[in-house]
Amino acid sequence: MSPFHGIGRVAVIGAGAWGTALALQALRAGAATALWARDPDRALAMRAARENAAHLPGQLLPAELRITADAEEALEGADLALLVVPCQHLAGMLPRLPALPPSLVAAKGVEHGTLRLPLEILADARPGLPAGVLSGPNFAREVAQGLPAAAVVASLDEALRQGAAASLSSGGFRLYDHDDPVGAEVGGAAKNVIAIAAGAVIGAGLGENARAALVTRGLAEIARLAVALGGRAETVAGLSGLGDLLLTCTGGSSRNFSLGLALGQGRHLAAILAERNSVTEGVATAPALLARAAAVGVEMPITAAVADVLEGRMDVVGAVEQLMNRPLRQEV
Repeated sequence: MSPFHGIGRVAVIGAGAWGTALALQALRAGAATALWARDPDRALAMRAARENAAHLPGQLLPAELRITADAEEALEGADLALLVVPCQHLAGMLPRLPALPPSLVAAKGVEHGTLRLPLEILADARPGLPAGVLSGPNFAREVAQGLPAAAVVASLDEALRQGAAASLSSGGFRLYDHDDPVGAEVGGAAKNVIAIAAGAVIGAGLGENARAALVTRGLAEIARLAVALGGRAETVAGLSGLGDLLLTCTGGSSRNFSLGLALGQGRHLAAILAERNSVTEGVATAPALLARAAAVGVEMPITAAVADVLEGRMDVVGAVEQLMNRPLRQEV
C-alpha cells in the first residue's frame, strides 16, 4: 500500500476538453488545482480569456484555477497528478515531466506498436509509482458544467484509489473505487472501437436493431479480452465498461460515434479526421486492440470489422454482412 494520505493539491497534465473538465471538478471538490498545457501560447490565451476556446468554448475557468505551461510549476507540491493526454501521446509526454506524485491516468486506448495499456506505459516510464486509472461514462462538457456524473478510480493501491475517490468526488460527481484497473482500462479502450461500429451502422441506415446487437456483442468481446489480460468480467458490466459503452454508442457528443456515423454515410476517414481538432482515440486503438487480443488468443470480430473499415479493406455494409454470416453458435 502506498503512503498516500489524501489530496490538498492536484496537478492536471493535459489541457484538452477532458483535462480541463477534470481540473474544474478537482477545484469544485476543494483541491488547489493547476492545469498544465503543453503549448505556452495556449496556456497564456487560456489565462487571459479564462476559457479553453479550442476545446470547451464558453466554459468559464475560475481565477483560482492555475494554468501554466511549466510542468514543474504545475506539479509543485501536488499530492496527486491526473494524466490526461491521449494514449498515443502518453509515452512521449512522460519524459517531459519532473518527478510525479501518485497519479491517475485518464486516457483510454491501446498504444499503437507496443500494444500497451495506459498504466503499462506509465509503469514502464515511472517504475514503482503509485498509480491508477480514472474511467467512466463522462462527456467532458457535462462534467465541466457540474451536471450529475459518475466514474471509477481503479488501482491495485487501496489507499490511492480510496483517497482519490473520496477527495475528487462532489455533489455532482460520484467516484467509486475499484481494484481491477485492467478491466477498467480494457473497457475504456474497447468501447471507442465499438462506438465507431455503432455509429457506422446508423450512418449507413442499417437500423437500431443492428446497433443494439453490436453494442451487446461488443460488450462480450470486451469481457473476453479483460479476463484474458487478468481483469474480471464483472468489471466490464460496470461504469468503466457497460456504462461508458452505452454513452459512447448513443451520445451525439461522442467523437468515436460521430466518426463512425460519417463513415457509414460514405465519407472518407482522412477527410473526417482533417476537420477535427481533437483525437478520436478509437481510430488508432482498433488495430492495436485487435493485435493485443490476438496475442492472448481472444477473438474480437467486431473490432476486426472496424479495423477493416478504417483501413479501407471493406465498406460498412460489407463488414456488417460478414458479421451476420458468421457461423451460428451459442450466446456466450
